[in-house]
Amino acid sequence: MKPKTIEVNGQSYAVIQDGKPVYVHDDGSEVPHDAPHTVATISRLNGEAKTHCEAKEQLEKQVKAFEGLDPEQAKQALITVQNLDMKKLVDAGEVDKVKAEITEALKKTYEPQLQQLQQERDAVQQQLHGELIGGGFARSKFIQDNIAVPMDMVQNTFGKNFKIEDGKVVAYGADGQKIYSRSRPGEVADFDEALETLVGGYQHKDSILKGSQAGGGGFQGGGQGGGQAPKSLADCKTKEEKVAYMKQVGEQT
Repeated sequence: MKPKTIEVNGQSYAVIQDGKPVYVHDDGSEVPHDAPHTVATISRLNGEAKTHCEAKEQLEKQVKAFEGLDPEQAKQALITVQNLDMKKLVDAGEVDKVKAEITEALKKTYEPQLQQLQQERDAVQQQLHGELIGGGFARSKFIQDNIAVPMDMVQNTFGKNFKIEDGKVVAYGADGQKIYSRSRPGEVADFDEALETLVGGYQHKDSILKGSQAGGGGFQGGGQGGGQAPKSLADCKTKEEKVAYMKQVGEQT
C-alpha cells in the first residue's frame, strides 16, 4: 500500500479525497485513508488487549490455588459427596462421628486463640478496674477531707461495693442495690457521693472519720492466744495495727 500522487510542474503531490489522502492497495484499489479513525481504533484495541491481559492474570492466580489437584479426581470426589446416602450415614452413626471429629479439629485450632483472647480481656478488665476504682479511692476528695485512716484501708473495706459497668464505676449498697444520687434523682451516684453513703451506713464509721473516736467498749480480737485487739483506731500505734483493726472491724459488718 502506497500513497497515490500526481505530478504537477515536476513536483509530486498526494491525491486528497474528502480531506483524506488516497492510498493505492496491492490489488490496485484506491481508498482514502481516515487517519483519526485509525488512531482511535488502535487506542480501542490497545485498551481491549490490556483488559484481556488483566483477566488472564486474574485467572492464572485463581488456577494457582488448585495447583497439584487432579481435575478428574476432584470431579469424582464431588460426585461421590453429592451421591452420599445420608440415611445410611445416620443409621451407622457416622454423622455424629463426623461432627465430633470436626468439633475436635476446630477446638484444637481455635481454643488456644480463644484462651489468649480471654486472658487479654481479663488483663484489660483488671487494668480498667484498678484504674477506675483504685484511682477513684486515690483521688477521692471525700477521703481526703473526712477519713482519718489511710486510703488503702478504706479501699480494702469498701472496694468490693464498686463495680465496672459499661466502662463506668457503679456502687452497690449492703442490700445489693445500686446507690443512686440524692442530688440527681434517677441517676447513679458518682464515686464520692456513693462512698459517703457507704461510710454513713458503716456501723464503725466513728472509728474512721476525722475528729471522732470509736464508741462502745471495743471488741475482742480473733487471733490466737486470745489477745485483745485495740478498742479504737486511736489506740493503734502502727500501720500494721491499723490494718488489723480495719480488717477485724470489716469482718463484723
